[in-house]
Amino acid sequence: MHRPSPLTITMMGLVFLTAACGGTGGNGAPDSPAAMGGASSSRFLSLGSAPPGGAFFVVGGALSEVLDTYGPAGWSVTAEATKGSQENIRRLAAGELDLALANAAISYFAVRGSEGWEQAYPMRTVMTLAPNIALFLTPSGSGVKTMADLRGRRVVVGPAGAGFEYFLKPLLAAHGLTYDDFSPVYNTQAAAVDMLADGSAAVAFLGGAIPTASITQATASRDTLFIPFAPDAVTKLTTDYPFFDTATIPAGTYRGQEADFAGLNVGSMHLITSQAADEELIYQITRTIYENRERVVEKHPAGRAINAKIIVRDTGTPFHPGAIRYYREIGIWPEMEPGS
Repeated sequence: MHRPSPLTITMMGLVFLTAACGGTGGNGAPDSPAAMGGASSSRFLSLGSAPPGGAFFVVGGALSEVLDTYGPAGWSVTAEATKGSQENIRRLAAGELDLALANAAISYFAVRGSEGWEQAYPMRTVMTLAPNIALFLTPSGSGVKTMADLRGRRVVVGPAGAGFEYFLKPLLAAHGLTYDDFSPVYNTQAAAVDMLADGSAAVAFLGGAIPTASITQATASRDTLFIPFAPDAVTKLTTDYPFFDTATIPAGTYRGQEADFAGLNVGSMHLITSQAADEELIYQITRTIYENRERVVEKHPAGRAINAKIIVRDTGTPFHPGAIRYYREIGIWPEMEPGS
């Protein structure tokens, strides 16, 4: 089938999105769901990812390519680089995106309208994806050996405005710490590695899918220490918040790492949509991605998370009925026990 050029797709997509956010049919009545979302009708879909340079951007491109290539006839799907999770959530609610990637910790609080969100955003999960396994890292000899030793130090906590505080603040609180106990420094992971190297920061919070490029770089040329999380703090976090989960970094993953390290999944990447999204549309999206998951793996190892165990994991943001219908159909949806 001949596909229009990227420019044509973009222009047509803008027209479609305008109509979808309040357009009318030829008789002046609002377009019906069948007219806009039928599996065999023309459909232009947008997927919000994140800035270039990270896994969100690559995975977002891979997902949109799979949907565009293997979805029902008439679909045209494009990935859009955005500022990340917070922008994606707001734009989904405004009808400016159809799908988006987000960190599950950020979505958790957005859905509840808490921790600084000005309202409860009606987001729904399509599938849970790769874990975001993070840790605090310091050069050997810095004197920092435990979480308590962060006090009084300069600690890189992530890029300003990226939303890391949604999982960092409860993580710190579980260890009896707040941002007031140290000097938080806002920077990218790549810049954080440089700051550790030149001594302008003592500790950096780094993470992502394993192996994480920034941690590989930080450990490549110098001896480093992964600061252990307190077991009781991890138990509290995984009990209080569904987006936290235990995660082991196998020995030998990074230079100098001689033993397994008990890391922490601080909020998986997940694919989300609006609560108002058409059920049949989300069913078809879920089916298309799952049945062509190996195509995502070809673009990024994080695609391996598209498996029967991980994609249905509850991280605190309810699943969309269209996704649930597909998961039940293939027998992987975890049905609740009577009385639970």
